[in-house]
Amino acid sequence: MASKARGVLIAGNWKMNLGPRGTQEFFSALPKLATAPGLTAAVFPPMLSLQRAVDLAPAHGLQVGAQNVHWENSGAFTGEISGPMLDEIGARWALVGHSERRQYFGETDETVALRTRAALDAGLRVIACIGETKEERDRGETRDVLRRQLERIEAHPNLVLAYEPVWAIGTGLTATPEMAEEGHEFIRSLVDVPVLYGGSCKPDSALGLLEQTHVEGALVGGASLEIESFAAICETAARIRS
Repeated sequence: MASKARGVLIAGNWKMNLGPRGTQEFFSALPKLATAPGLTAAVFPPMLSLQRAVDLAPAHGLQVGAQNVHWENSGAFTGEISGPMLDEIGARWALVGHSERRQYFGETDETVALRTRAALDAGLRVIACIGETKEERDRGETRDVLRRQLERIEAHPNLVLAYEPVWAIGTGLTATPEMAEEGHEFIRSLVDVPVLYGGSCKPDSALGLLEQTHVEGALVGGASLEIESFAAICETAARIRS
């Protein structure tokens, strides 16, 4: 198996699921997660559930992050949350640029870069998402798209990238381990930071993906809402680290 010298991160993106009551129930039912040196596990609840998760997660060895963050510290930005606010309540991470934010809410490469920089400046760790659509991949534009998306993002000790082939988000499709490794290796040639795989990672595909040399973790969507599935992916990551 591949050596993961910089550690492995398993991040669960809950999307628009689990309010405060559901968050309480999730942690109440969550078994003890597998641990290993260099393995970090985190969950990204909806904003309304962040404080509950921050209060409950440490007992389970989990860290907590927000699904979005604004590029200003304060101001007339109705509906947004700033990095200092997230830091104040104890959130450790921010997720920016997810394909759904780009698709449904007009997120651009420029705003992703602004959010990334603001979150890093606030002392948060950041997962910035990049990836190509099926049409872009079919046209052979994957590398051009990834290069463009990374032009405004600079390496930082607290920055992690998530490669999420958009055609594999919420579709049940998953890039083969070889496809993921090829994408991750190219990304690492442009920006020397850890890179997670973020395209429908499930327990039955986790091992093949996580054992790749340049795959340093996973951004897990739907499977992170299923306690047994999330625990199984964490256990797979722990075995790779051991």
